[in-house]
Amino acid sequence: MGSGPRRRPRVRPGRILTAAVFALAGLIFFTSFDTARGTDIRQDGSLLKLSDLIQQRSRKNKDLDESNAALRDGVESLAASDGGSTKAQDRRLTGLEKSAGTEKLTGKAVTVTLNDAPPNATAKLPGYPPPQPDYLVIHQQDLQAVVNALWQGGAKGIKVMDQRLISTSAVRCVGNTLILQGRVYSPPYKITAIGDPGRLQRALADSKAIQTYMVYVNVYGLGWKVTDDGTVTLPGYAGTVDLHYAKPVQ
Repeated sequence: MGSGPRRRPRVRPGRILTAAVFALAGLIFFTSFDTARGTDIRQDGSLLKLSDLIQQRSRKNKDLDESNAALRDGVESLAASDGGSTKAQDRRLTGLEKSAGTEKLTGKAVTVTLNDAPPNATAKLPGYPPPQPDYLVIHQQDLQAVVNALWQGGAKGIKVMDQRLISTSAVRCVGNTLILQGRVYSPPYKITAIGDPGRLQRALADSKAIQTYMVYVNVYGLGWKVTDDGTVTLPGYAGTVDLHYAKPVQ
């Protein structure tokens, strides 16, 4: 130990900067090599955008639903040919299937179409503020309001886009996309209900939530269209039913 404090050696800034540059360059080369590993990074499947992966899963779920529907038809055909049930039991089973939404349903229908507003929309009526981004897109609450109103109007069956709703269906939105029973959709959104057309349209007009939505239709240009479709056939629900709690239908 010396008799006085020892001065720290002075390091030149130029040497530190040069060393740092070479170290950073080496890290970049190593990272690029480790990521690519001899493949084209642009074509690496692991780097697909999340939206692409969601669309792939959505298409796969659609294929699985169609396969499940075909298998269900085969099972029902075998059960019908078995002859182990009475005609009364068969009629009761058919009625339960229609109520559950797993069978096709034909009748007079009304379709509601919802769509986002133009991205350059402005307030069309005086006294309203300039639109915020979330003023111009369809929200989950808007879709739910239409579905709820149609049920209130006595709908016997409802289809959202190309899928039949059942008691366990949940209409959810993430961003400006709809996720329904494992599949993803973009606007415009179409909701078709079978029932008495006049009663269905009155229920839509009486809904407080839809009345609020109509303000945004008139001010900011959100899409709203109601059509009388005449007689249509809704598909039966083709997916699986995931029940946590259940009780027999009386």
